Amino acid sequence: MPKKRNRYLELMGIAAQMGATIFLGAYLGKWLDARYPSQQQWYTITCTLAAVALSLYVVLKQVNKINNEDDHQV
Repeated sequence: MPKKRNRYLELMGIAAQMGATIFLGAYLGKWLDARYPSQQQWYTITCTLAAVALSLYVVLKQVNKINNEDDHQV
């Protein structure tokens, strides 16, 4: 039973990490747009999309690691 609880906590941590990464990317983009203004918010768009891509990459690596650990335990 404790294994399931740890797994849920691990997955919740992955989701929190993804949210924090995207938030920080958007925050950085907004800060750059305020510092270097232009007609469009290119920094916000670029930094947010880069943060989404980075967080998806990290999530996929972590989920694959979890799946590999499950395969070795069976």
